[in-house]
Amino acid sequence: MTGKLYLFPTQLGDTDFIKILPVYNNTLLSTINHFIVEDVRTARRFLKKCDPTINIDELIFFVLNKHTSPVDLQSFIQPLKQGNDVGLLSEAGCPAIADPGADVVALAQSANIQVIPLVGPSSILLALMASGFNGQSFAFNGYLPIQENEKVKMLKMLEKRIYAESQTQIFIETPYRNMKTLADILFVCQPETKLCVAADITLSTEYIKTKSIQNWKGNLPDLNKRPSIFILYK
Repeated sequence: MTGKLYLFPTQLGDTDFIKILPVYNNTLLSTINHFIVEDVRTARRFLKKCDPTINIDELIFFVLNKHTSPVDLQSFIQPLKQGNDVGLLSEAGCPAIADPGADVVALAQSANIQVIPLVGPSSILLALMASGFNGQSFAFNGYLPIQENEKVKMLKMLEKRIYAESQTQIFIETPYRNMKTLADILFVCQPETKLCVAADITLSTEYIKTKSIQNWKGNLPDLNKRPSIFILYK
């Protein structure tokens, strides 16, 4: 019998776990010895916070990041094939959503291994929920291009979809480029287009506001180095 691949959401920042994670998740974590993670130190801190009694040194970690080879990925699911349950942890939020864990999930599915997603915070969905925008049709576009001309082209294309398809457009940015991207959005998009800016979701400094492009100008939040979500709609 194969093991199960559990997808464990993690905190989005320094937040009291009781507010964001079900007790069931912690109970389940304590029964698993194999974890696929992006960073072992971060994972160890998270697990110790979930269960202070856990013996971290007895756990087995597989590191999944941009340097992980396809051969390494195959080795990550071997414990599952041997009957061990495995936990997949994201650095922040939900595994496999804007996260390299999707590659592991795809392998597990192709090997007919049961994949079990667990409840927890997703900054993308929480921002959409609070935006007031269309939650029936939306697209998450990841990061915008870094090159200025490509970024402008992408923003114009996303705005076109909003009006042509009534589809909400969601994207993220590297925190230190937030203010530049916000300025680009205000410069490129039409005055009547609406923009929701969501930063530090679930933290004490949480900020979520929806305004028209015109009304954003001259009244910008400080988003420097703050994890943020940008959402456009009409």
